[in-house]
Amino acid sequence: MIETPRQRLLRRRNRIITVLVTAGMVILNAGSWSPIGATVMQEWDDFRTSRLDYMSTFGHWSILDVPAEFRVNGIHAALLPTGKVLIIAGSGNNIKNFEARSFKTLLWNPQTNDFKLIPTPDDMFCGGHAFLPDGKLLVAGGVGKYEVLQDEVTRAAGPMAVRNESPDGPPVVLKKGTRFVSPTGIVFTSTDDAVVPPAHKMTNPDGRTVVHSSGTETWVEATTEGAGSVINHFTQYHIDGVSNNVYGTAEKLTMEKQEYRGTAFSYEFDPQTERYQRVADMHHARWYPTLAPLADGNVLAVSGLDEFGRILTGQNELYQRSTHQWTEVPGLHRYFPTYPALLLLADGRLFYSGSNAGYGPSDGDGRLPGIWNLQDNSFRPVGGLREAHMTETSSSLLLPPAQNQRVMLLGGGGVGESAQSTARTDIIDLRKPDPRFTAGADLAEPTRYLSAVILPDDTVLTTGGSRDYRGRGASDNHIARIYDAGTGSFREAASPRVGRDYHSEALLLPDGRVIVLGSDPLYADQDNSTPGTFEQRIEIYSPPYLYHGSRPALTDGPTVLPRGATAEFHTPNPDAIATAKLIRPSAVTHTTDVEQRSVALDIRSRNRVSSVVSLTVPTQVGLVPPGWYMLFVTDRAGTPSVARWVQVP
Repeated sequence: MIETPRQRLLRRRNRIITVLVTAGMVILNAGSWSPIGATVMQEWDDFRTSRLDYMSTFGHWSILDVPAEFRVNGIHAALLPTGKVLIIAGSGNNIKNFEARSFKTLLWNPQTNDFKLIPTPDDMFCGGHAFLPDGKLLVAGGVGKYEVLQDEVTRAAGPMAVRNESPDGPPVVLKKGTRFVSPTGIVFTSTDDAVVPPAHKMTNPDGRTVVHSSGTETWVEATTEGAGSVINHFTQYHIDGVSNNVYGTAEKLTMEKQEYRGTAFSYEFDPQTERYQRVADMHHARWYPTLAPLADGNVLAVSGLDEFGRILTGQNELYQRSTHQWTEVPGLHRYFPTYPALLLLADGRLFYSGSNAGYGPSDGDGRLPGIWNLQDNSFRPVGGLREAHMTETSSSLLLPPAQNQRVMLLGGGGVGESAQSTARTDIIDLRKPDPRFTAGADLAEPTRYLSAVILPDDTVLTTGGSRDYRGRGASDNHIARIYDAGTGSFREAASPRVGRDYHSEALLLPDGRVIVLGSDPLYADQDNSTPGTFEQRIEIYSPPYLYHGSRPALTDGPTVLPRGATAEFHTPNPDAIATAKLIRPSAVTHTTDVEQRSVALDIRSRNRVSSVVSLTVPTQVGLVPPGWYMLFVTDRAGTPSVARWVQVP
C-alpha cells in the first residue's frame, strides 16, 4: 500500500517521539548525549523535511532501496522510451574489473522498482551515447586500456608508426612481440599484432608511376626497465625479420604517464529486447567522446582519446542510422576537448557552449564557445562568457522552452586538477544576430560537476557538484536549487543527503521525479588521507509540484506525432491544461547531456464536451529532432501530468 503524505507524517512523528524518549533515558542513565544525539538530529531533520508544507515548497529527497546484488558504479545513465533507466558502469573505473572483463549494466524500472543486470560485452566505461529515432541507444567507444601513472611506469614506451614502402607482395603481419631496434641498439617490442598493407602505386598524368608508402601504428615497450631506454627525439627503427622496406618511426618513447586508451567498438541497445547489439566499429578509437544527435537522425562522434591515449584533433565521424555504419567526414574536421557539450539548434547547426571534460590543450580554439555550421564546417565564435578559463567540468543546457534558443552555462572549474571553481552562470540568446553571453544569477556556491535537469514546469533543478577537483577536501556541495527560466532566478530546494562530484548523473523520470546517482571522489575525508569510494547510493528528488494536490492527466491519444501536425488527446478536464511540452529523454555522463530539451506545443483547442485537448507540434526538424519524447501537460499551478511516450518520426 502506498503511504499518503499524512500517514508518512504521522509515522515519522511517532518515531521521533520514541527516539527522543529513548535519548532522555540514555542521558539519565549514562549522563551522556553522544552518540544518540546524532540519531536524534537526523530523525528531527527527517521529520521536518517530511512535513507536507515543507515538501510543497522545497520538494523531498529519498534514497532508492537497491538490493546489494544490483548496486553498480553508475557512470552513464539514459532514460529509455519504455520508461526504464539504463545505468552503464562498464568496469566502473576499477582496473581489476577491466582486467577480469567484468562489465556491468543495470536496468531499473521506476514503475515496479524492479532491477535487472544486462550482459555487457565490452568496457563502455567513459564511452559516448545518443538516442536514435527508433528509441535505441547508440553506445560507442570506451576503455581499451587503463591509465598508468608516471610513478608506475617502469619501461620506456609509446606509439610506433610502421611504414611499408614496397607495393609488391601481401600485407606484412607483425605479431605481438615484434622487435624494433634503434640505431644505437635499444630494443622495443610490440604489445599487439599489427598489419601493414602494401604501398600504393599511382600513375601521374604524365605517365610516371609513383609509390606512396602505407602505414599503421602499434604500441611498443622497451625490453629493459629504467630510463636508459628513453629516446626523446624522432628516430627510425629497424624491424627484426622483415624487409628494410618496412620500418618503424617514433617521435619519442618515454617513461611519461600513459593515458587511458580508447576503443572503436559501438553497440545499439534495444529497449524492447533489452540487449546490446554490435554494429560497425568507428574509424577511430574514442574514450571520452561526445555523440551528438543531428536533425536528420544520424549521430556525429566528436573528440576522445585514441587507441594510444592521444587526444583526437578533429577526426570526427558520422553514424548512418539506416546502414548502421560509420563514415569519416574530413570536411567536418574540427577539434574539441573531450566530452564537449554540442547542442542542436533549430536551424540544424550545433552550438558548442564551452563545457567539456578536459582532456586536451588548456587554451586555443578548441575551448572557444561558438556556432558550428555542418554545411560548410564554418565556426563562428561567440563572446561575452565570463571566466572563460573555467568551463571544464561545467554544465550547460538549452533552457526551456527550446523555441527560445537560449543556452545556459553553469559553474565549472580550471583545467585539469585545478582547485578552482566558479559560481558563475551565463546565458546566451542564439536567436540574436550577434549572440553574446550575458551574466546570469550566481549559484549558491562555486561548483564543478553540477547536474542540471529540465523539469516539466519549465524550471531547472540544479544539484550536486563540488568546490574542488573530485571533491577534494570534503568539498561536495549538499545543495539543490530550482532555476526559473522565466524570471532568471534561483530558489531554494530541499538539500540532498548524498554528495555528488565526478562521474555523477541526474535525469528526469516520466512521473516528474528526478533520479541522481554516481560520484567518484578522490578522497573520503577532509584531510585527503583516505582514498574515496564510488558512491552507489541512488537518490530521488520529488519536486514541490508533486505535493500540490491532484495532477492533470492525458488518458488517451496517438503515439506518433509528426512535425506540424495537430493531435487530440483525451483528458478529464481540458480547461485545466495550461501548457504542453515534449521533453526529450536524457542520456547523460560527466555532466554532459546533449539530449535533453523541452519543446513547447501549441494548445489549439480545449473541448469540454468530448474531454479533448488539441496539441500542435512545431515544424522545425532541428527544434524537434526525430525520436521518442515524453509528452507532459501542466495545470495553471505548474503541476505536471505523468508523461505519455510519443514518437516524432
